[in-house]
Amino acid sequence: MQLEDAKVKLSAFEAGVLIILILGIISSGIIFLGVVPHLPIILSIILLMAYGRWKGLSFGELEGGLIKGASTGLGAVYIFFFIGMLISSWMASGTIPTLMYGGFKLFSGTPIYLAAFIICSVLGISIGSAFTTAATLGVAFLGMAAAMDASLAIMAGAVVSGAFLGDKMSPVSDTTNLASGTFGVPLFEHIKNMLWTTVPGFILSGILFWILSPGTETKTGEIENFIHALETETSIGWTSMIPFILVTVFAIRKVSAIPTLSVSIISAIIISFINTNEMTLSKMSSILFSGFVMESKFEQLNVILSRGGVESMMFSISLVMLALGLGGLLFLLGIIPTLLASIERFLTSTFKLVLSTVMSAISINVLIGEQYLSILLPGNTFQSHFERMKLSKKTLSRALEDAGTVINPLIPWGVSGVFLSEVLGVSTLQYAPFTFFCLLCPILTLVSAATNIGIGKQARHSTIAQLD
Repeated sequence: MQLEDAKVKLSAFEAGVLIILILGIISSGIIFLGVVPHLPIILSIILLMAYGRWKGLSFGELEGGLIKGASTGLGAVYIFFFIGMLISSWMASGTIPTLMYGGFKLFSGTPIYLAAFIICSVLGISIGSAFTTAATLGVAFLGMAAAMDASLAIMAGAVVSGAFLGDKMSPVSDTTNLASGTFGVPLFEHIKNMLWTTVPGFILSGILFWILSPGTETKTGEIENFIHALETETSIGWTSMIPFILVTVFAIRKVSAIPTLSVSIISAIIISFINTNEMTLSKMSSILFSGFVMESKFEQLNVILSRGGVESMMFSISLVMLALGLGGLLFLLGIIPTLLASIERFLTSTFKLVLSTVMSAISINVLIGEQYLSILLPGNTFQSHFERMKLSKKTLSRALEDAGTVINPLIPWGVSGVFLSEVLGVSTLQYAPFTFFCLLCPILTLVSAATNIGIGKQARHSTIAQLD
C-alpha cells in the first residue's frame, strides 16, 4: 500500500472524524464489550465500504482495496502456519520441555522476569526474529512462570520486551534492514545510533523486571515437583535441542524464515519418532495440525505443554487478514494519506518533526496493525523534512524503529500482537503494560529530540545499505 493508492480526497476534519469513529468501534468492542476483535473490525469494514460507495467508488474498487490490503500480510500468514507446526513438533520432540528444564536449572536464584528479558534479548539479537524468539524461548519461560505461580502477564511482557529489543537491534532483522536500507543509512551506523535509546531502555527495563520478580524461595516444593514431572513425563536430553540449534544457526546465516522453520520442524519430527516408541505418522499428522496434547498425571504440566498446531493459528490468521483489509480501505478512501499530509505544516522544529514521525508510526500501527508500513509510510512522508532541517537520516530511521517496530506487539489487532497473544497464551491487553522496553522506546526518542542528545546532523554522503 502506498500514499498514491488513495481514490478519494478528504478534508482533515472528515478524515479525523472517520478515524475516531473506527477506533471507537474497535476499542469499545474489545475493551468494554469483551468481544473478539474480528467483529468490530468487520463492522468497521462494512461502514467504510458504505462510505466509499457514497463517495462514488464502485464495489469492485472497494473490494480491490480490501484485497490489496490483506495481500500485504500473506507472508506473515504462511509463517503463522509454520510457527504453529514448530510449537507442536517442539513439544512432541521434547525441545520446549528441555528448554524449560534447563531454564529452571540454570537460572535458579536469578530473578525470573529479568532472566527472561535478558535471554530473549540475546536470542533476538542473534537470530533477528521476535516471532521465533517468542515461539521458542518465550513459550518455555511462560511455562516456567506457570510452574512458579508467577505472573504470566509480566512474564509475557518480559519475553516481548526482549524479543523486540532483538528485532530492533539485530543486523539480521528484516525491520532493521528495512529502516536502514530504505532511507540510505549504513546498517551498522543505524544500529550504533539506536544505542542512544536502546541502552537506557534496556537498563530501565531490567531494573523494573528485577524489582517485579518474585522471590526465588516461593513455591519451591511445587517447582521441584514440576521439574520431576518434566524429567519423568517428557523427552529431555541433548538431542531434543537439535531443532533449537538449527533455528539459531540458520537464522544467523540469514536463511529466510520458511526454510529455517521447515528444517527445524522436520528435525523435531524425526527426534519425536526416535524418542517416542508409540509415535505413528497418523499421530504426528494430528499433532502438527491440531496441536500437541500432553497426557500425564501432573495436571499443570498438561495445561502448559498442550498447545501448537496449524489449527491454533487460524484465529490469528483471520484477524490479521481482516485488520490489513481494513488498512487497505483506509488507504483507498484517502483517510490515512489525508491525516499524514495534515501534519506536515506543523513541522517547525526538530522536536516537532520527531514527535510527528513518532506519532505517525504509532498511528499506522494502531490503524493498520502492520509493522513494515509503520516504518515505510511515515519515513517516506517526513524524509524530505529531515533533509530540509539538515538532520541525519539515521535520526529518522531510529525514530521509526522506536515507534514502529516495537509498538506493533502492543496493538491487539496488529500482526505481532495477534501472533504473540496466541503463542504465549496471554492477551495483548494483559501483557502490554509490562512491555517496559517497548513502552520506553518512543519516550526515549522524544527525550533525545528535546535535549538534542544523539541527534546527528545531515551526513555529507549518502550510502545505500544493501539488503541481504
